[in-house]
Amino acid sequence: MIFITVVINYLDRTNISVAAFALRKELGIDTVQMGYVFSAFGWFYALLQIPGGIVADKVKSRILYTVILALWSVATLLQGVVNSFTALLGLRASIGAFEAPSYPINNLVVSRWFPEHERASAIGIYTSGQFLGLAFLMPVLALIQDALGWRGLFVVSGVIGLIWAGVWYFFYRDPRDHKSVSDSELQYIEDGGGLVGSKKKDELMKKFEWSDFKQAFIYRKLWGIYIGQFCLGATTMFFLTWFPTYLVEFRGLDFIKSGFLASVPFLAAFVGVLLSGFTSDFLIKKGVSNEISRKAPIITGMLLSTCIIGANYTDDTFFIILFLAIAFFGTGLASIAWVFVSLIAPKENLGLVGGAFNFIGGLSGIVIPIVIGYLVRDGDFSPALICIAAIAFLGFFSYTFLVGKVERIIPKT
Repeated sequence: MIFITVVINYLDRTNISVAAFALRKELGIDTVQMGYVFSAFGWFYALLQIPGGIVADKVKSRILYTVILALWSVATLLQGVVNSFTALLGLRASIGAFEAPSYPINNLVVSRWFPEHERASAIGIYTSGQFLGLAFLMPVLALIQDALGWRGLFVVSGVIGLIWAGVWYFFYRDPRDHKSVSDSELQYIEDGGGLVGSKKKDELMKKFEWSDFKQAFIYRKLWGIYIGQFCLGATTMFFLTWFPTYLVEFRGLDFIKSGFLASVPFLAAFVGVLLSGFTSDFLIKKGVSNEISRKAPIITGMLLSTCIIGANYTDDTFFIILFLAIAFFGTGLASIAWVFVSLIAPKENLGLVGGAFNFIGGLSGIVIPIVIGYLVRDGDFSPALICIAAIAFLGFFSYTFLVGKVERIIPKT
């Protein structure tokens, strides 16, 4: 269910990239303005990560996810009727605001339902939704726009989200609220480090205190994963925003053909994230340390992401897509980074740390689309790819030297 929710989440983030070429022509938007439109999602998405994480800790995932899913789907649908740059900017920002708690909720759900030795696989599966979904959706979205126009693309996307919001409400339950979960299964999850929650249903949740907020920012290892997540987000944001424009305008590919070629890097990222998740858990079960089993895929992935720069040195479509696919495969390998939140964050502040983690990562959604918008004003994407490669290398450095030993943080008193 999280996998499908993530597919819809990223559908509503990225349909704007497919619509961008036609939308810019109809509304008269230049590349700098389009950079701000791409970035608008990230403004509120990033700024509300920490509040979203706090809310995710306090409100049942069944209720909270239903509400935010419905709200961002309505905002997606309304994009189909906009006639101005300002209205489009506002709706993109509202989608970012409503999606803000989504990944903290995902992490909480996995932390409740899975013991630690199965968690990277679970995270790999649901994270793969953003890549596999878009791999198949990119050509589908291009065909929908070709048939219904860019406005119809937003309407169809919004309706899908509204339907899924109802499905989530009727079917999702936390482990202790799920009728088919036996006591032995609950014990298995809990013994493996799963946070199934209190046996006392009337026990009150720990009240939020400002000292909790401090705990999310005073540890070097947390800053290591925060910076790493920003760097990972930089590559991801290129593919989620400017990539179709890169293929159509800079590389001169046909719009429909570009939709199919754009799916190749997303498929590569899908393979990367699943390979990373299952390999990481396999190594854990074989007794390999967290430092190797959890870190190695991410460090390797960040290094591979720097290969995006190779596309600057060829005009052959095959090699352009190959370099981009290798880079996004690396992004997929590194995308199990959420496992670090579940493994090292203080138990009482899992949602808060998840919010901080996604906040720093979400800043890439603000900065990168705008930076690229300015870098490509003259029509040349080469400086943009150099920028993305450099940031990916910074992510490699952060995970290698800042994170340190992978172990649960015991809060300082």
